[in-house]
Amino acid sequence: MLDHVSLPVRDYAASKAFYTQALAPLGYTLLMEFGQVGGFGAGGKPDFWISPGGPLARIHVAFAAESRALVDAFYAAAIAAGGRDNGGPGVRAQYHPAYYGAFVLDPDGHNVEAVCHRSP
Repeated sequence: MLDHVSLPVRDYAASKAFYTQALAPLGYTLLMEFGQVGGFGAGGKPDFWISPGGPLARIHVAFAAESRALVDAFYAAAIAAGGRDNGGPGVRAQYHPAYYGAFVLDPDGHNVEAVCHRSP
């Protein structure tokens, strides 16, 4: 079981702004910040961290969503925050029949996903 994930970013301020907006529909907020290290989470526990680092390798991270509507809201918020489409909201039956996800590229090209595993 994972406790937390840390993602390297090129521009901390830009990534902080992106994730603040993109993750809000999923209930994530910036919970801790130490200089240019930020911890986002829900329920009081930061489990997704960003900090400057490099060289960067593209990483894929998926956030669980309680409903398909929240996947849609994540996608809309992430695009509005400057994310680039990498697969709009929809069923990905190749994973399993109820897999509903949306993918965006963050400011560094990391593939960020919100996914709901529940049937409608």
